[in-house]
Amino acid sequence: MVSSERPTPRASAELPPVERPDGTRAIADAKLARFPNRTTHRRYTIEFDCPEFTCICPMSGFPDFANLKIRYVPRDWCVELKSLKLYINRFRNEGVFHEDAVNQVLDDFVELLDPWEIEIIGDFNVRGNIKTVVRASHLHPETPKGS
Repeated sequence: MVSSERPTPRASAELPPVERPDGTRAIADAKLARFPNRTTHRRYTIEFDCPEFTCICPMSGFPDFANLKIRYVPRDWCVELKSLKLYINRFRNEGVFHEDAVNQVLDDFVELLDPWEIEIIGDFNVRGNIKTVVRASHLHPETPKGS
């Protein structure tokens, strides 16, 4: 037999006010940050997948979604992850073409980190029966040939 009585709540339904950071402001103010590469005696690769990258199509105003892939070989600097998260989220309300978004990320990384090499891939979701993949790369001028 099933009881029709409701269980007595164990705690009040009201939650105390919680102080939380203003995410909207943190994203709007976001700037990439760096820290010193502590392993400069060897070349190694750092890769990030940002599967929730979003921007706005400047022509239609509709959202575009992508997996943004970042791969770089650091020289003297590495990117700090929280700053990257906030920086990537800055694009969510920005009207920008796919090509410009990928190249802007590349330019910002090159300016901040001056890496040995870097590649940014924007793998955008299908829209209007068209899939777009944009690749942009940069090689440091002092990179030895054949590296």
